[in-house]
Order: sequence, then C-alpha cells, then structure tokens
Amino acid sequence: MRSLDPLEGLAAFITVAKHLSFTRAAEELGMSRATVGAQVRTLEAKLGIRLLQRSTRAVVLTEAGAAYFQSLVGIIPQVREAERAALSYQEEVVGRLKVTVPPEFAQLHMGPIIAEFLKRNPSLSIDVTLSHRAVNLIDEGYDLAIRGTIVLDPNLITRPIGDSPLVICASPDYIARHGAPADPTELADHACLHFSGLRWGNVWILNKDGQTLRIPIVPRYLANDGIALRDVAVAGAGITLLPMFAVGAEIRDGRLVRVLETWEIGSVPVHAVYPANKNIASKVRRFTDFLARNLPKDVFS
Repeated sequence: MRSLDPLEGLAAFITVAKHLSFTRAAEELGMSRATVGAQVRTLEAKLGIRLLQRSTRAVVLTEAGAAYFQSLVGIIPQVREAERAALSYQEEVVGRLKVTVPPEFAQLHMGPIIAEFLKRNPSLSIDVTLSHRAVNLIDEGYDLAIRGTIVLDPNLITRPIGDSPLVICASPDYIARHGAPADPTELADHACLHFSGLRWGNVWILNKDGQTLRIPIVPRYLANDGIALRDVAVAGAGITLLPMFAVGAEIRDGRLVRVLETWEIGSVPVHAVYPANKNIASKVRRFTDFLARNLPKDVFS
C-alpha cells in the first residue's frame, strides 16, 4: 500500500473532486480505489472536516470541499515541477559546486581540469576555497574537499585520488655553493625551508633500513604554502621538503635536485572527501570522477 502523506492525500482529493469518482481517480493516479479512499479520509481527518459526500451512486463535494478544491487548483503541477527541479540536482550537473582545495594542488594542477569541466557542464558554477584548514563540510556548506591528511569520519566518504611521495630537494646553485648533505644529521648545517602547517612541528622524519631519524629543523624560511617554498628553493635559498606534486616539474627540468634520495620520507595521500549520503549529488560524483581521470600521470611521481 502506498504511503499516506499529505501531498498524496491532496493529489487523491483533487483527482476525485475533478472526476467526482473514486474509480476514475484511482485509474488516473495508478493506484487502487481503496488507497485513494484511504488517502482522502486521512486528509479529511487532518483537516477535521468532511470534503466529500459519498453514496453508492454518487460522489459530491461538500461546500467546504468545493472551496478547498478551488483553492488547490494548479497546486499539484507546481509541486511536481518543484520535485523535478530538486531531482535534477541528483541527475544532472547543475547548480553550484562548493569545493575546498590545498592552494598548491589547486594552482598547479586543477585549473585546466576545472575549466574543461565547466565547458562540458554549462549549468554548473564552481566555488573554490584555497585552504589547508580542516573544514566541517556539512556545517560550512562544502560539497567536496580535496585533502592530503584526513581524519576518518563515518559521516564522510573518502575517495583516493593519488599518493604523492615527499622529497627533499634544493637548487643546483645552492648545492654548488653549500654541497649536498650526505646524511640526514648534516641538515643542521643547511638552510632549511619548512612547511609551517606540519602537525608534528619543525621536524623532518626520515627512514632507511628500519632506522627512523627525527631531525629537528631550525627553519631559515617558514611558509604555509608549497608554491612559496618551492619558489624560494628554486631561487637557491635552501633545502626544502615537499610532496612531489608541488616540485615534480622543477625536478624533471633540473631547476631542483633531490638530495638524500636513499632515505624514505613517506608520502601525502590525496583524497576527495564528501558527506556520506546515499543521494550524492551528480555534480559531486561526476566532478570527482573527472578529476581522478584527468590529473596528469606525472602529478604523483
């Protein structure tokens, strides 16, 4: 049996009132005559007034029913149109997509992808906030976050996008002037350019053959943005530790050179994070798919 919510009660009443027939109303609505009758009775009980007079031979609107019917003319098409508008957000890429992304990842890799996605989906707008800050997606109205470090939350879905190794690097000019450290303990003798947002503070952690070294850093330059650190390193001011997605191009073209390559420093797992909801909007799902498919293969290597 179909549910007896007020809207269906309205649809049942309006259709019966239009035809003055429960049988014809049932045929038009695609439900049983008993269901139509039950919905109308529920509506009458809610209103506390009789809307229809029923007999074995005829259905007649009461005075209150006639007034109610006249006031409702046109409401069902409006409600159906509202339903279609709401459902379009599930089925089509429309509306506004609000995203938060780390600044360096957005500026280095997402511009062309966002541009192409907007071209393909002209009914969509995208609102991007560049930030490393941990945001509450639901409370702050974000549809999606791209993040490296994540906290598992049962209210969120996390989808892996890639895994970017951390590397230590410096410019050829810096190495020519100061030499390259042969061992992590020699980092104390070098100008270190440090990302200030690391939750473990001014420490670089390196691993090799089961040995873990925690090297305290006294930074010559602190910044909370990978591009800012990269640019100062390229200019020859010191050694920096950054994810490959921030410095890969500079390493490939020789503007930066990796040091301490035999030591492992871990990696930054990049995820798309969005609220757990069985009715995930199409704009979120499709944008995440598009991003995962179109990031260049060398972003994480």
